[in-house]
Amino acid sequence: MSASEGSVRDVLAANLKRVRTERGLSISELSRRSKIGKATLSQLESGTGNPTIETVFSLSRVLEVPISDLVDRRPSGGVTVVRGDDVEVISGEGVDLRPLRRIESGDSVFEVYDQQVRAGCTQESLGHVGSEHTVVQAGWLGVRVNGREVELGPGDYVGFDAALPHSYTALDGPVRSVLLLHHRAEHRLHLTDPGPDARLPGHPAAAPAQDATPS
Repeated sequence: MSASEGSVRDVLAANLKRVRTERGLSISELSRRSKIGKATLSQLESGTGNPTIETVFSLSRVLEVPISDLVDRRPSGGVTVVRGDDVEVISGEGVDLRPLRRIESGDSVFEVYDQQVRAGCTQESLGHVGSEHTVVQAGWLGVRVNGREVELGPGDYVGFDAALPHSYTALDGPVRSVLLLHHRAEHRLHLTDPGPDARLPGHPAAAPAQDATPS
């Protein structure tokens, strides 16, 4: 996300508080459910925290909203071009996610991410709302979903219910892939538009989010 559109932490700060309030949760209750410390949540809501993939996906899972409801701005319409170098990276233990686009169609929301798994690293996820789809572009990716393991090479695809515990592992050097998260209408949070200054952009519309990641 370019600097003019605001950083991920700034967007998350505004959206997290709005989503938490819409869900009727206190910071203490959200902390209990997500196992994220109250101090950390307070920092995230004030824009002084450092959001990681693990944190964002945990909040998505507990609040039952797409990643993009937390880290995205909405596109203004027309042709959308996202330059990779302009997108702020959300990093986790083994993955770097670049939120590229949020697409709304009918009763669905699609989130598109550039996903890079660092060499020799694994990214674990307890699960989150929606379904997850990954296409490997370069490298060899090990994917484990609820105990089942597969290996993917360039051009290979995997899709699964994102609520299941899953992980991605770079098996031989770094892995470059496209991550697509799909959410149904029941997972979308319909919030009152807070005005043009607080509106979500398209990935950078992160965000993404996220799992990205794996999510």
